[in-house]
Amino acid sequence: MRLHALVALLFSAVALTAGTHAQHHHHRGHRRQAELAAVATTSTHSGSSSSSPSSPPASTPTLSSSTTSSPGSISTGSSSSSTNSSPSSPASVPTGQNGVPPLSMISSGMPTGTSSPLASTYTPGATPPVPGAPPLPTAFVFNAADWPAQDKVPDTNSPQVQQWIQELEGFDIPDWSPTADGTCVGDPAAAAEGKTRGWWTCGGTTRDTDITACPKKYDWGVSFDDGPSPWSGTLLNYLSKQAIKATFFVVGSRVIERPAVLIEEYMAGHEISVHTWSHRPLTSLTNEQIVAELGWTRMAIQKVLGVTPTTMRPPYGDIDDRVRAIALAMGMVPIIWTSAPSSGPFDTNDWRVAGGLVNATTSFDTFQSILGNASTLSTGFIVLQHDLYEITVDLAVGYTLNAALTHNPPFSLKPIGTCSNIPATNMYSESNQNTTFPYTNHTVITSKNSNSSSSAAQSSSNTANGRVSVSWLVAGLVGVGCAVVHLMN
Repeated sequence: MRLHALVALLFSAVALTAGTHAQHHHHRGHRRQAELAAVATTSTHSGSSSSSPSSPPASTPTLSSSTTSSPGSISTGSSSSSTNSSPSSPASVPTGQNGVPPLSMISSGMPTGTSSPLASTYTPGATPPVPGAPPLPTAFVFNAADWPAQDKVPDTNSPQVQQWIQELEGFDIPDWSPTADGTCVGDPAAAAEGKTRGWWTCGGTTRDTDITACPKKYDWGVSFDDGPSPWSGTLLNYLSKQAIKATFFVVGSRVIERPAVLIEEYMAGHEISVHTWSHRPLTSLTNEQIVAELGWTRMAIQKVLGVTPTTMRPPYGDIDDRVRAIALAMGMVPIIWTSAPSSGPFDTNDWRVAGGLVNATTSFDTFQSILGNASTLSTGFIVLQHDLYEITVDLAVGYTLNAALTHNPPFSLKPIGTCSNIPATNMYSESNQNTTFPYTNHTVITSKNSNSSSSAAQSSSNTANGRVSVSWLVAGLVGVGCAVVHLMN
């Protein structure tokens, strides 16, 4: 069974494909290698919160069951550092623009610098910048018994996961086995069916339900993955000074470590989206595991902020029609970074520097080439960056974002929802004003040869070989119209 997106979403999410099968495997393989190298390093400059697809991070703080976190400051037990202080003593490294070392000196294993404290403190009950969103909830209190182990795929037998699995009822989820490890070389048989399966990793296939680019030419969809981290405060301060808003794709295991950072991101007007609990390639997981990864992260965000994101990004961009169907059934629209045949993925390659695969100069040269290619697109684009490591934040605040701001012709830097013309209210289910969104509330199951319709759009489903296929309305994501998406044989 395949996912057939029959009508494009009206916010013009452009499905740009990326290169060849070999190019995608090369990209994914090196990123895996970089993350493993970054996890293995003992230098805090390479980050302390990363998770590789196969193993949890070596230096993730262990949270105490009695830890209490307020919006202003966080205590994460004796093994964790405060969010508002540097993880270690400042290094004696020359600094340039925005306190960042010269490009030639940024490398994996370099001495750590000083992280910036959060700029603001928000109290429970504070009014968020999203119209209709509830006030900030009571300060998050971590209790180990309430959450899965960090950076591990959650148990699928828990009452919470069993409840979330019910959200898939009525939806026709492709009946495929998980891929071996989310890579093309690891599962040649699945890779050979990459186009049919809609597997982005092996073939670069996207669907009309994926957000892959900003519709307007020269719009740059700014995004940062894998946080919150000890270095997110430095990035947030820079974004504030430059009046830049971004979309943060957060990992659930990091959210429960640093809730104050997530609150700062949200209250400063940045968009928050789901990036799974343990950062595994989703095509390698079972349906139940995918539900657990998305559900626990969604829950962590809601507990801290009081809102539930309606979007998600698959780690490594590893998504196929099975993963899409599950994410959409749970009310989350997939967002991937832009890829173009002429330039490949719009990836800053900051993770390669943190992993010791390339030096910062080489990475930035590649990034500048991407910027040149971006000017040739008929649409805008979405760029992948990370706020997990100090190195990746250094590259962003010292080089890549500055290159974007000073580019000629100029780019307009925006959060992905904003550049996609999605109202801020629609980014969270609690403030969403559309009666037919998210999808899970509007499943339509019909018998053979019957139809279902609405004043905005028609949705039909039919029964083939005794199996009910399901349709649902993807309506009003931009507050204008709707699209019909069918899951069928």
